[in-house]
Amino acid sequence: MTRVAISTLFCAEIDRGNYISSSAKTDETRIVKRIIRATMSDSTGDHVDALDEEPDVESSYKPPPEKSIEQILETDKEDESLRKYKETLLGEAKSGGIVIDPNDPRKVIVKKLALCVADRPDMELDLTGDLSQLKKQTFVIKEGVSYRIRIDFIVQREIVHGLKYVQKTYRLGVPVDKMTHMVGSYPPKTELQSYTTPAEDAPAGVVARGSYSVSSLFTDDDKHEHLKWEWAFEIKKDWKE
Repeated sequence: MTRVAISTLFCAEIDRGNYISSSAKTDETRIVKRIIRATMSDSTGDHVDALDEEPDVESSYKPPPEKSIEQILETDKEDESLRKYKETLLGEAKSGGIVIDPNDPRKVIVKKLALCVADRPDMELDLTGDLSQLKKQTFVIKEGVSYRIRIDFIVQREIVHGLKYVQKTYRLGVPVDKMTHMVGSYPPKTELQSYTTPAEDAPAGVVARGSYSVSSLFTDDDKHEHLKWEWAFEIKKDWKE
């Protein structure tokens, strides 16, 4: 949405009498929510539609029962071609359980979030320390730029099925955007693995500028909460304002 369109939308709200009380914070919040949601949606309105839906409901989809690597290899082991195919998919995990950190019982260890913009150094959050401190480290994003989010993680012990990255964004305590990315299924590996989201455009315009808070969740089909954390970013006119 262009700056002219945003300004037009804002003026229209004033004309309707929706922004007349300096003491009525609920009016201000409601209008900012409407305008920010408009700036964050693409031409199809996908983001706005997602926010207008009812809260998440239980899906009828039932994920298959979890199976260990040993159980997977034992199933249909008389089929030579299938056995080789499974071993190829499992890679180094086929020879036994891969454990990176014996003191950590988790199957998925989320290490880092990076906000990636072309031709700029990645902005990174270390997710292995005190998560309560992350909100004090605010990313600055130039309005309108295209960015991606990368999650670095380790899978150990067993295969993890149907990983998902869920991100909810808030402005003035009001939800303005939600995205869910299907990350996929991963076998244990000794090296770091990563997932990068498709490109998103940061909102732009005078109304869109300001501080945002984000709630992130790394989960899976079985609703295991591998990591949940909160962080923040600020939209500015330029990288250094």
